[in-house]
Amino acid sequence: MNKRLYIETVGCQMNVLDSEMVVADLKRHGYEIVGSPKLADTVLFNTCSVREHAEEKIYSALGKLRQTKERHPEKTIGVLGCMAQKDQQIIFQRAPFVDLVVGPGQLQQIPGLLAKIQAGQGRQIAVSLGRKQGAQEQIRRSHETFDPLRDPSMRPTPFQAYLRIQIGCDKFCTYCVVPMTRGPEQGRSPAQILDEARLLADQGCVEITLLGQTVNSYRHTDASGKTTRLSQLLERLHEIEGLRRLKFVTNYPKDMTVELLRTIRDLPKCSPYLHVPAQSGSDAQLKAMRRGYTVADYLEMMERIERILPQAAVSSDFIVGFCGETEEDFQQTVQLVKRCRFKNSFIFKYSQRAGTKAAERLPDDVPEDVKTRRNHELLAVQDQISLADNQRFVGQAVEVLVEGPSKKSQKIGGDGPLCQMMGRTHCDRIVVFDGNRRQAGQFLSIHVIEATATTLIGRVHTVHQGPEVVSLQEIGLPT
Repeated sequence: MNKRLYIETVGCQMNVLDSEMVVADLKRHGYEIVGSPKLADTVLFNTCSVREHAEEKIYSALGKLRQTKERHPEKTIGVLGCMAQKDQQIIFQRAPFVDLVVGPGQLQQIPGLLAKIQAGQGRQIAVSLGRKQGAQEQIRRSHETFDPLRDPSMRPTPFQAYLRIQIGCDKFCTYCVVPMTRGPEQGRSPAQILDEARLLADQGCVEITLLGQTVNSYRHTDASGKTTRLSQLLERLHEIEGLRRLKFVTNYPKDMTVELLRTIRDLPKCSPYLHVPAQSGSDAQLKAMRRGYTVADYLEMMERIERILPQAAVSSDFIVGFCGETEEDFQQTVQLVKRCRFKNSFIFKYSQRAGTKAAERLPDDVPEDVKTRRNHELLAVQDQISLADNQRFVGQAVEVLVEGPSKKSQKIGGDGPLCQMMGRTHCDRIVVFDGNRRQAGQFLSIHVIEATATTLIGRVHTVHQGPEVVSLQEIGLPT
């Protein structure tokens, strides 16, 4: 009889990929996925530590399982990922009924650890070495998690996939826990990446997103001394038959080189979408954050992008209310957003994280109400820019990879074939249109008739299937 597994994932794309690999491994060991913790023999939470809210969400979810565990002590409950690496024994202290704590570098050990728990050997914990707990090579090896197992059923869609090319980070921004939870920066071997990309293409993926904490910093040096960087890797991935789009996130401003931008320009499969976090428009804040660049450096990068890749859509991240941020610092950030006119920005209130240099050395001295006000103000500025830029597409046709029913359709429910569908352009703009569920996975030409700050709204123009064009009647849509 199969063992029943429920897994819940919070956080970044890296966590989504980790969960896919964990499930693939556990399925080989006789587990099947169920849709509720109540139905499961084993409940796993794959966690994030970037912001306090993500951690508290997991502790709240664990708290709801306390009584269930008391009634069913045979049920196994585990915490995986970055919060597991960061908190370790603290998880057992806050939630004594948890059986398993596993860091992101030990995910391949989960089947064996679960077997020990189920054999009555008690709690199990497996985490990586800290950044100062051994020789550099020992620490690097303890954070490796390059498991090639893949499970298409765990992906958001069967035709899109994430592919890790790098783990860890050596930037050590003062606010960030990732260098501690994910370990030293390591580029994966190009041969492994290419093999996995071919597997994904064989499984029907037409779009692959390459993942790394600072993905454009990717480099790998082989035994012969040959170094591969992201530009060379993209050239080799571009040759894989069946792939139509290549994306990569997240980028570091100082590593957005001329060579990389020219490669994106010259390779049609490479998406002209660049997510490059700025975090602040104030040099004083960037220095306190230890970001390693100035506002002038960032603007120089933006000029380089506009010159080499003028069609690129650039998005960014910002932290408001970081330690010591003055009103002048914040207004400089507002001016940077206005000047750069990002496609969109992800804006967060600063959340102090234990174990970071900011938590150790800098006071979290911006009042919560000020953080909230700045967050709303910056969002409003970005929304105005996004709306104006999206309105430029009204009246144009854009090619869209259809991902499936939109959030609106999913919320309404219903199993009928006709509904509002959602997809993304090559530059990662969201497009919705009235369509057919059978269009998921297809590339469609959509005529844009309306725009909001977050979404292009359109209608089907033509359907591309290789060199052919299929009529609207053939796919069951009104003309």
